[in-house]
Amino acid sequence: MELANIKVNLLLLTVPDAESASTDAFLIRQVSNSLCDLLGYQAQELISKPLAMLLADGDQHENWKKAWRQDHRFVPSIVFRHKNGRRINMAINLADLSPGDEVALIIEPDQDESDEAEHTRIMLRAVEQSASAVMITDADSRIEYVNPKYCELTGYSREELIGNTPKLLHTCEQPSLDYREMWETLLSSGQWRGEIKDRKKTGELFWIYETISVIKNKQGDISHFLAIAEDISSRKKFETALVDSEQRFRQMAQMTGEWLWEQDPDGYYIYSSIAVRDILGFQPDEIIGKHYTELLTAQDKADLQPNTGIKQPFYALMNHYRHRDGHMIYTESTGLPIKDEEGKLIKWRGVDRDITARKHFQDALIDSEKRKRLILETALNAIVTMDSYGIVTDWNQQAEKMFGWSRNEAIGQRMADLIVPERFRNEHYQGLQEFLRSGQGKILNRLIEHTAMRRDGTEFPVEFSVAPLKLGNAYEFSGFIHDITVRKETEKKIRQAEVSLAIARNEMKIAQQIQASLLPAAPIKTADFEILGYCLPAAQVGGDYFDYFFRGQDCLDMTIVDVSGHSIGPGLFMVETRSALRAQANWQNSPAKALAALNDFLFDDLNNADYFITMTYLQYNPKTGGLSYANAGHPPALLSRKQNGQCRQLDAEGLVLGVLKQVSFEEKTLAMESGDTVLLYTDGLIEAENPNGEFFGVERVCRLLNDASEQSPKQIIETVLAELKKFCAKEVFADDITLLVFKRY
Repeated sequence: MELANIKVNLLLLTVPDAESASTDAFLIRQVSNSLCDLLGYQAQELISKPLAMLLADGDQHENWKKAWRQDHRFVPSIVFRHKNGRRINMAINLADLSPGDEVALIIEPDQDESDEAEHTRIMLRAVEQSASAVMITDADSRIEYVNPKYCELTGYSREELIGNTPKLLHTCEQPSLDYREMWETLLSSGQWRGEIKDRKKTGELFWIYETISVIKNKQGDISHFLAIAEDISSRKKFETALVDSEQRFRQMAQMTGEWLWEQDPDGYYIYSSIAVRDILGFQPDEIIGKHYTELLTAQDKADLQPNTGIKQPFYALMNHYRHRDGHMIYTESTGLPIKDEEGKLIKWRGVDRDITARKHFQDALIDSEKRKRLILETALNAIVTMDSYGIVTDWNQQAEKMFGWSRNEAIGQRMADLIVPERFRNEHYQGLQEFLRSGQGKILNRLIEHTAMRRDGTEFPVEFSVAPLKLGNAYEFSGFIHDITVRKETEKKIRQAEVSLAIARNEMKIAQQIQASLLPAAPIKTADFEILGYCLPAAQVGGDYFDYFFRGQDCLDMTIVDVSGHSIGPGLFMVETRSALRAQANWQNSPAKALAALNDFLFDDLNNADYFITMTYLQYNPKTGGLSYANAGHPPALLSRKQNGQCRQLDAEGLVLGVLKQVSFEEKTLAMESGDTVLLYTDGLIEAENPNGEFFGVERVCRLLNDASEQSPKQIIETVLAELKKFCAKEVFADDITLLVFKRY
């Protein structure tokens, strides 16, 4: 039979054989809706389940077993357990009973239980259908009951929650909630209310406003806790958003330096934000009651007087305030009139933004632009700027002079059409497009030489550099152009001069080689004497010359010559002098006659060329040991005597060669003794200066000659030159230095 729609509490069971009788063997086949409502189950939850799932405890199981085994009868009463765990005393009436068959039980609550059960059912339905989430726990906080709203709120099923504790939902993200204080309040007063932040099964956080109440049994002991929760997540989000918005507003107003204020209809402050302290140096309470004009400068008071009666909004009005310490403050002020329904002015509400720094910056920027324009206009280079399309955007005065186009004519034109020769324009356009495409340019940020074009079409060389500047999504290019026409012409002349100089240096080098080749190649050394000369040339071809040769077997001629100047001319006169000396080598001339003959021979050439020659001439007779000498304005030779260790000059009167014709020269004679040494030198030796401006001097040379009297001519020359270089602290000298040493053994 079908029991589902029967209005009485009926239960249809399958009855087992007596041998297998147990409470687990009684299977529920059908159940009426009224019994389901009484026990809190759905029919599908009970069908095919053992009867034991409805019994309150194990003792009930044993009673069923005994009754069935003895007389196949059920006990007349039994304690059932509601789905929520509540115990219900039931009375049972047997409708039919046959072993191995089905039996229908009519189940009714005891009379006392019926009223309570009905009340309980009403309360249960109210709780089950409540819009509030309800949870009941035992005294140990184990969940015994949750209504559908609680499951909906938390995302957990009833089976997942029953037996657990509310800690399942707790989160560590609510440090402000003191659970110990909550429990103390609950146990002391029996109730606690508050906001709790919990976590859903999905992990989502949510807020509830929860009321927890204590439930006590008849003995007054706590048996359960009842929690009723309202979902306030939306409200909390709104409150949080409102708080955040308020905080953001205050922070932004403070960060942006905005001073919020309100004024009464007459212009007296009735509210001021804290920002007035940062802007004007006053505390808000110092502002309240003041008229707004009291804070303005005298000029602003006068300017705003005509607008006092106007009741219209104003925007971005610049005000000039006096700071508490006296300096000026600029603000940008906006105000709105607040009116009632009848249009009567209630108050003003507005905001002032401190723009002092911006005003100073703008003034500085204007000054900077003026300076920039002045620099551009006074620059020696042409300065041209163009945009990424190659259009001229700026053109200074130097560009006007250089290219012939005025600034007004140039701006807005293609730069290439104005200054780039036509044969280079395609290359220019390709380079511009390549940079815009790749960000790379061959000529950017480099100093480049190229050809430019004037307005009249003439071309001229320029040196330029181009620098890109990104402005937003576009580029601007600044070109600095310098006319190098004069420099190029100068460089051309320099190159020509360098070629000429190279030729001259090569010729001079050849002359130096020829000059060196004319000097004696080796010393003359005999058992009686030794003679050696050395020339340390300056950077250029000089006029120094020395020579020694035999005039017959009984006469050794020695001479040292210095032609004025240091160039090819003196070198040529040195060659001419050598030729004249060698030409008269076979004549029987004394030193004085040799100088007179040379003076007459060279006079015309020296006079016309404005040169002169100094010369010392010596003759030594190996047989007699006699030494004759004459001097033509040359530094006297030095004689170092071994016998007495003295050094003296071999001086004789005589004019330099090339000044007068037919000049007579004094000639002197002395006897050379064994160990005596004669040093001939040019003025480059004694006039050499050290870094302090001191001359090397004759005295120093004499001392060196005496100290080196035991040395050979070569060693004497090396000693003198080494001491000279040490004294002057250099290796190369401005004048030729020539030495000739004659030593008798």
